Amino acid sequence: MSRLADKSILIVDDDPDVVNALRTVFAGCGATVTTAADGNEALERAATDSPDLVVLDAMLPKRSGFLVLEKLKGGKASDGPRVIMITGNEGKRHQTWAESLGVDGYLTKPFRMDRLMESAEALLGVAD
Repeated sequence: MSRLADKSILIVDDDPDVVNALRTVFAGCGATVTTAADGNEALERAATDSPDLVVLDAMLPKRSGFLVLEKLKGGKASDGPRVIMITGNEGKRHQTWAESLGVDGYLTKPFRMDRLMESAEALLGVAD
């Protein structure tokens, strides 16, 4: 399965198990995958790699996912890479904040991997 063969994905999470699971799934679909473990590293990787999609944890060391999102998107969903934020916060306040910053997708942990993949493929224009 190589639906994402020409796509680059940046996975940003400080949990190695989450990173490994996401890397396995996206690489298995043919994507080029890079990772970052904190917010500052995420911005550095995004600047050098210009990913098509960023899967971004909300709670990160050094710089929160929300501050990363703000830098990547500038408050507009049309700017920067596509971003799907993943978070353990269940409240609507964080989702509303992410949407105001231009997030393209928002998933609460734990989430089903197929739901993440459907969202990613739709955002990248490769969905059925």
